[in-house]
Amino acid sequence: MTAMDPRFQRRVQRYGWDKAAAAYEDGWRAQLEPAHSLMLDMLALRPGERVLDVACGTGLVSLRMAEAVGRRGAVIGTDISGAMVEAARRVAAERGADNAGFERAEAEELPFVDGSFDAAACALGLMYVPDPVRALREMRRLLRPGGRAAAAVWGARRSCGWAEIFPITDARVASEVCPMFFHLGTGDTLARAFAAADFAEVRSERLATTLRYATADEALEAVFRAGPVALAYARFDERTRQAVHAEYLESIAAYRVGDGYRLPGEFVVAVARAPGHRVN
Repeated sequence: MTAMDPRFQRRVQRYGWDKAAAAYEDGWRAQLEPAHSLMLDMLALRPGERVLDVACGTGLVSLRMAEAVGRRGAVIGTDISGAMVEAARRVAAERGADNAGFERAEAEELPFVDGSFDAAACALGLMYVPDPVRALREMRRLLRPGGRAAAAVWGARRSCGWAEIFPITDARVASEVCPMFFHLGTGDTLARAFAAADFAEVRSERLATTLRYATADEALEAVFRAGPVALAYARFDERTRQAVHAEYLESIAAYRVGDGYRLPGEFVVAVARAPGHRVN
């Protein structure tokens, strides 16, 4: 497959997640929780730490981080989508999370000084970055010596029952939204990406999960309006939407249970340390 121009891919991601922002939490909060929890367990945040959340979306992980580090700590969430950042700011304000702030920024070029964080994470965002190793190097740059970094990605394509959403969409429009989406979740690719970014003490875990949707409408809403193909879907006319709905539901028919669906899924989570030893 021909490589996409990185600048174009970033524009696709920005505008696509702007489209998905309003529906994102309803579509994915429960489905992503197992990966979020495992990543946070492996990152082992402590009270008073300063933490970076890259590709923070609506702040699902950022606000859990803010609770973990407490009032003496701080969390900064960044995302390429301005709509996601605004949503995260609203939720943080509603919850009184004064120790959480959010900025629009690209994962490969973050506007912070070297060594300014104790820990950094990227939950289900690294698959969308044109150069994941560069993004991990940027996280390492921002960590203090000995600081921890973690990332969660979707696992192998064969283990994710919803994976046909990409070819179904691309058959109608050359969205090329994420041509290498499942690459980081294949084999030990995520761990090797951390090593290539000069992290030390890399370890990873693979987690099987089940995505539960109570109705067909819920399953469709999650993948088409709240996920990575939202931009392409927004441009479909009603006839095309009906066609992709039918094709997607056919692709997950084996996972239907009553009126709903239980789709297999898989995550890979890795954690590592920045070289050096932290000096207190």
